[in-house]
Amino acid sequence: MSDTGITVLTDEMVRNMAPDRPESGYKGTFGTCLITAGSEYMPGAAVLACGAALRSGCGLVRVHSDPRTLDAISANHPCALQSLRDGMPSGVLRNAGRLIEKADSVLIGPGIPSDDLNILPLLGLYIRDAKKLVVDAGALSAAAHDKEHILPLFRRRETPAVLTPHMGEFARISAGVEGIEPDDPSHVAALKLAKKLKSVIVLKNSKTVIAVPGGRVYINDAENSGLAKGGSGDVLAGLLAGLLAQGIQPEEAACAAVKIHSEAGLLASDKYGTRAMLPSDLAEFLPEAFKKTGWN
Repeated sequence: MSDTGITVLTDEMVRNMAPDRPESGYKGTFGTCLITAGSEYMPGAAVLACGAALRSGCGLVRVHSDPRTLDAISANHPCALQSLRDGMPSGVLRNAGRLIEKADSVLIGPGIPSDDLNILPLLGLYIRDAKKLVVDAGALSAAAHDKEHILPLFRRRETPAVLTPHMGEFARISAGVEGIEPDDPSHVAALKLAKKLKSVIVLKNSKTVIAVPGGRVYINDAENSGLAKGGSGDVLAGLLAGLLAQGIQPEEAACAAVKIHSEAGLLASDKYGTRAMLPSDLAEFLPEAFKKTGWN
């Protein structure tokens, strides 16, 4: 614990957060992750999130998306299940309602434009009914456009949602929220929003901050400019959702995902350099990152 009240994430801390993995387990033992992500012009976000979720150790990963994205999933991740996200909101919502009944965790947002016809209805459904929830990217921007309706829903959840904004998304979603000032330090603002929404906030920056409603704040102090590229957050979101599916609670899953994602980034930068490494390289190093943090 630092003298500022912020806990720095360490390998030892994260090691103790690993979920049980009995050798007698089967795919149902390790949970099902539902990923609503991707769009016609951004299928790669779903591919990245799906790959990280598959590497997380969860039993099943299902991608809920448009036809072009599902084609990309087929080509890159044949282990994933697929469900079509197409048509009018009423039909999409009915299908999604059936999918979340079988899902232990849900991720929504990567690669979906904030003005997508279905994103706000789906987000509202997931906030109300998903067992565990990660909200990222386009879903965060959509929520920022409809704060009066969406933000109160987070407070009603039994299990805290995890929101994963970068600094720009955080500014949009926190603007006008009572008590949060533009000049608040990032960890202070993140904690205020966590308490306001009764949600875990993963504020992505060069040093990512994790704030939880109970008042704890964590920081990953390993900086790596190689992660400052579009797609890195999609990998983090998929990894986080995959960990949640395995039964870890949101606070621990957020800390573990941030630390393991960071370790994978450092390993990628050692091999490729920070300038040339890509978010798609991270999956290559997740196995070694898990081992480094003591996960089997």
